[in-house]
Amino acid sequence: MTHEIAMTINGQREQVQVPAGMTLLELLRERLHLTGTKEGCGIGECGACTVLLDGAPVTSCLILAVECDGRDVRTVEGEIENGRLSELQRAFIDAGAIQCGFCTPGMIMSARALLERNPDPSDEEMVEAIAGNLCRCTGYQAILQAVRLAAERARARDATGGGHLASDRNASPTLDRKGRER
Repeated sequence: MTHEIAMTINGQREQVQVPAGMTLLELLRERLHLTGTKEGCGIGECGACTVLLDGAPVTSCLILAVECDGRDVRTVEGEIENGRLSELQRAFIDAGAIQCGFCTPGMIMSARALLERNPDPSDEEMVEAIAGNLCRCTGYQAILQAVRLAAERARARDATGGGHLASDRNASPTLDRKGRER
């Protein structure tokens, strides 16, 4: 049995037919070809598939697509700002917080949720925000530094009324909606 659902994904309205048992992760990757969200464990333990659902981080492998009808979903592809990496993505690169990269999309989405609710988080708040995301490469210190750096840059930009620091300072590649270089 299939259900017709409509949701907003990365700011775009999508209407799709989905089987009752399809997860949000499967919908994103297989139907909508938004492959930035990764499947790690498939049981909600690793955080690789973290996306924002109505602004809150969730493991998309545990959410049924039908549960997202009428809701707002943001994936790592939604981090792209004007065809460029977001300040948060740029901070992950600048802080060396990406090694194999498999956990990175989930880490970024968890960090995004934190920074949206608290633009000046403490170290303890950062640790708590990424607690559901496992990384086997970085040792987490570089990830925490990246979140700290993104928060500092955003505050500096807001204080000066300046533009997008990542694109102004570091020419990052222009990306399309799915995160591929143009």
